[in-house]
Amino acid sequence: MTVRQAEFTAALLDPARAAPPGLCDGEGRPAGKRYDVYRNNVVVALSDALETAFPVIRKLVGDQFFRAMAGVYVRAYPPASPLMMHYGADFPAFLAGFPPAQGLPYLPDVARVELALRRAYHAANAAPIAATALAEVPPDRLGDIRLTFAPAVSLIPSNFPIHGIWTANAMGGPNPKPVPESALIARPGLDSSLSLITPGTLPVLTALMSGATLGDALDHAGDGFDLSALLSLLLSQGAITALN
Repeated sequence: MTVRQAEFTAALLDPARAAPPGLCDGEGRPAGKRYDVYRNNVVVALSDALETAFPVIRKLVGDQFFRAMAGVYVRAYPPASPLMMHYGADFPAFLAGFPPAQGLPYLPDVARVELALRRAYHAANAAPIAATALAEVPPDRLGDIRLTFAPAVSLIPSNFPIHGIWTANAMGGPNPKPVPESALIARPGLDSSLSLITPGTLPVLTALMSGATLGDALDHAGDGFDLSALLSLLLSQGAITALN
């Protein structure tokens, strides 16, 4: 009897299920206990991968809570790819609906930051424009340009101080202030980076990343917006790959 892959996988992530029928060891004996060991090892390995991917979340909730939570997650969200660097894509959404974590409502957004940093690290390479490229655009055409962003770039808005929370827990920074913060993720060199985006800048950058021209994006500028500061940040982070 051949054990079907779907049946094998379903039982692998459900400890309440018995070993699939027809599964035997090398001597033809039912592989119940060996399957249980293998099943446990799979859950442990996936939990370890999740812990590696979300170290700040683990630090925020503590080791014991994280391991228990990871056990629930890996059984509900098995890997969709053999590449473990992609595992955990559903973790922010999982945190948003996980009842024991509702007392920490900022966790999903912090998880989005960690997920974006990991995606940026593994994103495709893209050559940034030269620092002088914007200066070469005629002043009367500057409002017509559209920016092409590198594959590593993403923008995460939040009602929580996600930049401060991540910096405090990952880099030993000061305790965050209880204010909304948004973050730009990029990869200016070999490692991904996180930059704070001011409230007045957020709608402009959101529009630019959605394909708006610079002129149209500037119509959304909020209080304290500084165009020079935004362009300097994007250039320093290697975020722009083309001017259209």
